[in-house]
Amino acid sequence: MSIKADFQLDAKGLSCPMPIVKTKKAMAELVDGQILEVSATDKGSKADIAAWAESVGHQYIGTVEEDAVLKHYIRKCAQESANEKTFESTIELEQIVGRDGLILDVREEAEFAFGHIEGAKSIPMGELEGRLSELDKEREIYVICRTGTRSDLAAQKLVANGFTKVYNVLPGMTSWTGELIKTI
Repeated sequence: MSIKADFQLDAKGLSCPMPIVKTKKAMAELVDGQILEVSATDKGSKADIAAWAESVGHQYIGTVEEDAVLKHYIRKCAQESANEKTFESTIELEQIVGRDGLILDVREEAEFAFGHIEGAKSIPMGELEGRLSELDKEREIYVICRTGTRSDLAAQKLVANGFTKVYNVLPGMTSWTGELIKTI
């Protein structure tokens, strides 16, 4: 089945946050009601683009996978409802070391396996909603990803589900200079 899109965006070969960055720019060029098709190869883009669309008020229609390419479909909605929210409670990467909270790594499994902070819990963004019961609402949670974009969306999702002690870790794993634990 072919889905008609008004505009196609090629984000193949790009990793987070670039598929979202390019999607934001492309959506700005569309008029209300038009559909954007985003082709991406980053597995994390499935959860990232859906969460981003929800956070700014666009309609995430769905994703189709064809030959290892994810085709995401998003309908632009009214400009006045498309104001992007950013998560306000942040913590600097260096400040999470030695704290009592949980480091929640929302990158994809492969990213986590090739290097993560000791003691971090892996729940990829796309699995977060279904695995909320694994998290303690009374504990501080430091949400981290590669750059801070995916973790921002994950932190918003946690707060929307009743978690109150949530912090987005900035700038993300790309700036981590401490020891990396590998499980590969």
